[in-house]
Amino acid sequence: MAVRRPQGNPAPVSDLFGSPVEAPAEADDAGRPLADRLRPRTLEEVVGQDHLLGPEGTIARMLERGSLASLILWGPPGVGKTTIARLLAEAAGLRFTALSAVFSGVADLKRAFDEARARKSNGQGTLLFIDEIHRFNRAQQDGFLPVVEDGTVTLVGATTENPSFALNGALLSRCQVMVLKRLDDAALELLVGRAEALMERALPLDEAARATMRAMADGDGRYLLNMAEQLFALPPGTKPLDTAALSSLLAKRAALYDKDREEHYNLISALHKSMRGSDPDAALYWFARMLTGGEDPRYIARRLTRFAAEDIGMADPRALPLAIAAWETFERMGSPEGELALAQLVVHLATAPKSNAVYAAFGAAMRAARETGSLMPPKHILNAPTKLMQEIGYGSGYAYDHDAEEAFSGQDYFPEEMRRQSFYRPTDRGAEAAIAERMARWDQLRRKRRRD
Repeated sequence: MAVRRPQGNPAPVSDLFGSPVEAPAEADDAGRPLADRLRPRTLEEVVGQDHLLGPEGTIARMLERGSLASLILWGPPGVGKTTIARLLAEAAGLRFTALSAVFSGVADLKRAFDEARARKSNGQGTLLFIDEIHRFNRAQQDGFLPVVEDGTVTLVGATTENPSFALNGALLSRCQVMVLKRLDDAALELLVGRAEALMERALPLDEAARATMRAMADGDGRYLLNMAEQLFALPPGTKPLDTAALSSLLAKRAALYDKDREEHYNLISALHKSMRGSDPDAALYWFARMLTGGEDPRYIARRLTRFAAEDIGMADPRALPLAIAAWETFERMGSPEGELALAQLVVHLATAPKSNAVYAAFGAAMRAARETGSLMPPKHILNAPTKLMQEIGYGSGYAYDHDAEEAFSGQDYFPEEMRRQSFYRPTDRGAEAAIAERMARWDQLRRKRRRD
């Protein structure tokens, strides 16, 4: 299937993501949104996704081979998923049919499948585009399987959610996932320039405000153009706005964050790993990102407390009580005052010596407990409150450690049927270094007293 180029169409005015501009907007375009007027007309005009659409891109190679597979386009809002799907149909010579999972149901899917079968019988293929495909339930997603397998449709689904979690494994196995990137600063600036060429005038912004507007777009080309359209609506000759004036004119885009979805786990992972990597600056940044995204500080406090036990442990025994103290401080003071206590905790945890020795020891002990079943403790460490228990040896031979030299008897406290094991292995970092020295001394005494 060779790539088919559209014939007889006028040269594009511009590309949503930065295609060349050849002419100003015509009169019949005046009522259309700027983002729609700058929509790409060929795949070559789409920028920001060269890893997929460039000469060596995955999708470009598919088209050159004439083997366009069913795809899942995964990426943030405003990076061109819908536009790419439409242009793919044109390039591959397929009939484009679009449905939204938000507004469509089983009847809509059945009708689309029936129409695709009719076209297939006449030698015409169908590219079925499903926007927000992750919103279909499991049964609806399963409905795609037979029509994808028999080639009735080439499915292209668009999603902002991680397909690994949002889509059925059976459907994923029949599609290739293509990851679209958020638009970087260079792509956004190119887009602004094309919009200015279309409108035949510059945006009324100074350089700092221009950079601020790109940052406010947060990688979303559509949102950037919507902001630009508001600025083009200002009276001609408006004095260039600075950053403060721009911020007061335009509402800031909310950070991409969904407390129930992947971004939630991405950011808490970033916070956790930044602290584990002893980088307080990065840790504070991800902590702030979660707060500005609307995360419940109590959830963060719970995860910080877990970190204190898992990643610091005995290297800094103060970390865990400090975590509880910061959590309680937030509970008493609330937001935003209490968030400072959590920020202090983030810095303490990031700068503390690290050890997962307790975490590893606990896991090893749990495995040993499951493997050894119901072994009894050795009799010499069992209490003997009755005469019968004394007669059968409970408590016999127990050495009171406080009476022993160095307050250490060296007795064996594991079950008699179980060989002594070493679970906790302290590091040489922080307070654990002193613990390691004590344990080494105790091990020497234990071996000596066994010999004696």
